[in-house]
Amino acid sequence: MPNIKPFCGLKPAAHLQSKVVTRPLEHYGSGEARLIASENSCSFLHLINPELDNPYLRGTRQELIFKKIAENFEGFLEHHYLEREAVPVIYVYQVLHDGLCQTGIWTLTHIHDYLEGRIKKHESTVERREKLLADYLQQTGLDANPVLITYHPDATINRLIQKYTALTPALDFVFADHSEHRIWAIADASDLQEMVAAFAAIPAVYIADGHHRAASMAKMGLQKQALNAARHTGSELYNYFTTVYMNTEEVKVLEFNRLVRDLGTRSETDFMEALNACFEVIPVEESLKPARLHEIGMYFSGQWYRLQPKPGIYEENDPVGVLDVSILQNFILEPILGIKDPRTDARITFEGGRTGPQELQEKVDKGLFVIAFTLFPTSVEQVIAVAEADGVMPPKSTWVEPKFLVGLLTNYFN
Repeated sequence: MPNIKPFCGLKPAAHLQSKVVTRPLEHYGSGEARLIASENSCSFLHLINPELDNPYLRGTRQELIFKKIAENFEGFLEHHYLEREAVPVIYVYQVLHDGLCQTGIWTLTHIHDYLEGRIKKHESTVERREKLLADYLQQTGLDANPVLITYHPDATINRLIQKYTALTPALDFVFADHSEHRIWAIADASDLQEMVAAFAAIPAVYIADGHHRAASMAKMGLQKQALNAARHTGSELYNYFTTVYMNTEEVKVLEFNRLVRDLGTRSETDFMEALNACFEVIPVEESLKPARLHEIGMYFSGQWYRLQPKPGIYEENDPVGVLDVSILQNFILEPILGIKDPRTDARITFEGGRTGPQELQEKVDKGLFVIAFTLFPTSVEQVIAVAEADGVMPPKSTWVEPKFLVGLLTNYFN
């Protein structure tokens, strides 16, 4: 079903891989990002936000910032920080981290596959975030952070992946967080044709992570099409966005736990009594990382509890309502604690599954929060069920891995 395309990717020079590649800007504190940029002229951060190391750009018009990014990009090419692939290829990408080895296909995908619903989604996007990223993409032409898409395993794709991972990778380096990244280029014409055909035959694919990036690239692509209406053919690179396809056995979904700052208008007694209306509330002796679906951990007032939803409170056949994140929101956070919109309510915060229950407990014990909730991870199958039903999952339902680095492979389309 998806229309994929080989591309001439920009990749860091072999001796500069660990210096060019970076985490996304939002993963750094502002001081940390400025320090990295000031000490490392090769960092891809200079192509994301040149304000980091140029105080005279701060507060200036966006046009000046984009002009500076263009100048920096020219310097990256001139000094060979980035090198372009000689011929269009499709890449096999593999990342090893935290005991996991995840492998997929890094390629381009046509925006019409997204716009026409052939790539199914499970999250809503925020218009403001879409526009900011779309403006960056249109002005810079740098698509350096791929969308993660999952699909049911396919024998042909698996065979081609195994063929190339048995060879020496074209890129192989260890990032500062100790994750190892490997890339193989598929340039053989028959293998490329077979790979493109295999993806075209897949009946359905699903965004696992990167809804805003996909939406922004589609928005930008439509703008480019309008601007180039007289010459537009549909095959221009601005019609495609970078994607990494990993099958459902490769994608890893972790939980997103919740921390709540206060009880609102409730007393501790009122809160516990209200919980008992819809849940079996069972004290436990140790910190609780749920081991199964429909088991919610809660740390409150120095005690861990297991919360088990009472029969009949949710609709088993509702792919969204059956999610533990929905049960928590619909029967605790909103009706009891008054948190109606977790996207905007400052009383709640979220911690990805790499933050363990003991760390959450410490935040509560220090008085930063009053309650910690731990959840069992949403499964890939549940994500697909929501997407197939055209549903929308609650915010922060999934922490999906891998998380991609920026600058590892870049599609330049201007």
